[in-house]
Amino acid sequence: MIRSLIIGTGSHVPPRVLKNQDLEKMVDTSDEWIIARTGIKERRIADGETTNDIAAKAAKNALKAAGVSPKEIDLIVAGTVTPDMLFPSTACFVQSHIGASRGIAAFDVSAACSGFLYALDAADKYIRSGASKKALVIGVDLFSKIVDWKDRNTCVLFGDGAGAVVLSAEKGKRGILSTHIHADGHYWKTLYTPLSLCSSPLHDKTPERSYMKMQGNELFKVAVRTMGEACQEALDHNGLRAEDISLLIPHQANMRIIKATAERLGLPEEKVYINLDRYGNTSAGSIPLALDEAVKKDMIKKGDIILFVAFGGGLTWASAIVRW
Repeated sequence: MIRSLIIGTGSHVPPRVLKNQDLEKMVDTSDEWIIARTGIKERRIADGETTNDIAAKAAKNALKAAGVSPKEIDLIVAGTVTPDMLFPSTACFVQSHIGASRGIAAFDVSAACSGFLYALDAADKYIRSGASKKALVIGVDLFSKIVDWKDRNTCVLFGDGAGAVVLSAEKGKRGILSTHIHADGHYWKTLYTPLSLCSSPLHDKTPERSYMKMQGNELFKVAVRTMGEACQEALDHNGLRAEDISLLIPHQANMRIIKATAERLGLPEEKVYINLDRYGNTSAGSIPLALDEAVKKDMIKKGDIILFVAFGGGLTWASAIVRW
């Protein structure tokens, strides 16, 4: 059986650090309140870097780790909801920036914080079908573009970052065992960002700045439920139990959501990777960023079973299981 084997990981975060103490000067909040409610102590904010910039840097790091030339990549899929332009896609810009070959497939997927797993699902299906041999999958978001920095309920949550993996078509038992993606548009109002495009001669309105909107309490309930269901679906599909999981790498949204998901699975703290305290919620960038850190810390060994799970605006949710 041909599987998608992760042969390299990479990430990039902007150097500028925005601490909770900095936010205290911007909005009516406190370091204690933010940590108690979210678990976040600081986050990275892009200062001069674009979505394309940090996506390309993460991609280059993943290619270097994999020992793969950009010319060997035949597919690029990027998960993002904060592209630099409506079009071309971020993936097309990355193709240009890293020096990948002309004529390959490159496209974005929009699934908010589930974006990386949606992109991974798409690339995995290309590889399993034989349409791709080596794919580059990126999760990247700069939520500092769309956060209302006067809204203390949302601005404390998010940061900027990117992560990437290189997938290779390989025979054997290792690689992506399964991916599972879902959506329910009935919950769209729990997390969304409106887009105001009013340049038509039929409109006389001036476009307003589009800020992210969130219904925190409702979103929390749905997130806990869907992430738990997605984890169990992945386990059941592969005939695995929670105790078979070597490491859970969840979307880094909120410490309470992460702990609730781990408790539902019965996983101890040491089997859950968390970097939320240092980066905040980097949306589609959070899972590949966490994965890259775990790899660099030698927390993942050959043969380990890794479980990924996420939820995002849409509402979307997803999971994936990998045998390393």
